[in-house]
Amino acid sequence: MDPQWWKHAVIYQVYVRSFADANGDGVGDLNGVRSRLGYLADLGVDAVWLTPFYASPMADGGYDVADYRTVDPLFGDLADAEALIGEAHGHGLRVIVDIVPNHTSSAHPWFQEALRSEPGSEARERYLFRDGRDGGPPNDWESVFGGPAWTQVADGQWYLHLFDPAQPDLNWQHPEVRAEFEDILRFWLDRGVDGIRIDVAHGMVKAPGLPDTGTSDQIGLLTKAELPYFDQDGVHEIYRQWRKILDSYDGMRIGVAEAWVRSAERMARYLRPDELHQSFNFHYAEAQWSAAEFREVVDASLDAVDAVGAASTWVLSNHDMQRHVTRFGGGETGLRRARAATLFTLALPGSTYLYQGEELGLPEVTDLPEEVLADPVWERSGHTDRGRDGCRVPLPWSGDASPFGFGGTPWLPQPDRWADLTVEAQRGEPDSTLELYREALRLRRGIPGDGLVWLESGPDVLAFRRGGFTCAINFGSVPARIESPGRLLLTSTTSDPTADPTVLPPESAAWWTGDIDD
Repeated sequence: MDPQWWKHAVIYQVYVRSFADANGDGVGDLNGVRSRLGYLADLGVDAVWLTPFYASPMADGGYDVADYRTVDPLFGDLADAEALIGEAHGHGLRVIVDIVPNHTSSAHPWFQEALRSEPGSEARERYLFRDGRDGGPPNDWESVFGGPAWTQVADGQWYLHLFDPAQPDLNWQHPEVRAEFEDILRFWLDRGVDGIRIDVAHGMVKAPGLPDTGTSDQIGLLTKAELPYFDQDGVHEIYRQWRKILDSYDGMRIGVAEAWVRSAERMARYLRPDELHQSFNFHYAEAQWSAAEFREVVDASLDAVDAVGAASTWVLSNHDMQRHVTRFGGGETGLRRARAATLFTLALPGSTYLYQGEELGLPEVTDLPEEVLADPVWERSGHTDRGRDGCRVPLPWSGDASPFGFGGTPWLPQPDRWADLTVEAQRGEPDSTLELYREALRLRRGIPGDGLVWLESGPDVLAFRRGGFTCAINFGSVPARIESPGRLLLTSTTSDPTADPTVLPPESAAWWTGDIDD
């Protein structure tokens, strides 16, 4: 067992309700995931991250948790979760589960008790209840999902919810809250999970006094400016305690931060030796299709993690953002760029997260009927923001029509045009996106060393070397020549045995080798 496996792992995100449906109700479940573990092992990933499957009213797809130690019947039961963990290990896959500590569901027993209790009561102290100001909310904070971040209850007080009103924020200054989540961590670690992904890891501690921001459109400032309710220094005390718990278990269990912060240096603070092991690199995920922008983000990221002795974590898509095929232009252009960006990303030193379906080249579904939209962002924005459902459409596995082998009638409709993108349609096809991912993941294990040396290249090309391995990506619209790169290993474009292996077509990437073990 590699004691530092997370530093170079490829981790596959399973959005449980959209991955595979075993019982035919149209919603993905834990037994559906179990049925596809062989596919994930064959793909070549090292670990699986499961989105929340706990008891929940599903106001926000399970990120509103009513009981952290119980599996929601929609997804199965605790025995199914335990079986999934064991079977994943049998396939050589590690398992990371999602913990949601910034807020609970409004259906959580604690919050229900708070609503029944008086202002100033111990039950209300577990959350952030406050008196209003001038007939309105206590301050000017805005919800990530749109509208004010405060909702008034019957007795006149207001409670904070940085997301949906069904997701009240916890008060992390309360010792009972801290003790409860330490116990929740141990509950899942005792069941064999290899790590925890921490939802809204940057949000649990708020600035003293809950001061106004003095601005509107606050979420537009996320990753760009300081906000009094995100990335406060007090969160690090929590993670130092959690690290002690993780280190007390055998097998190198890890903590992963979902931390939307304003710089690579702020991100690296979550990765100090006595804190967490990984933090998602959202600045990389937000990079536009540009050689200069990718180079700037990569350099800043590597410099920041080097300063704290950690490894960087790269990600192009997840369940909260538009799929990168669409983000990079959509259609054939977007797919071509996405394939190139994938090869570039997988060649970087550090760990990579893949989002389910990106290995199929799935685009964002931008034309879902309004009546099926389930993301709370749709309602909270007054039907001006369609939300994140477009990247959460259930996967196409096989067949020529929906449900494409997913199970029952999918909870979000699958486009007919996905018939050519199923796993079945792409498996064994040399130029398919699925086979590109499989080959890249196989070869990636032989890339030597952790360092990265940039090579001289034109303004639209990024090229680097790691030992005898070379990667280059051409962001431009004309071919580019790469000087003496070695033997061609893999290219993001369709194979052409007559092509010059030192010439990189527009919007493509390639790998070459002098000594990679392939």
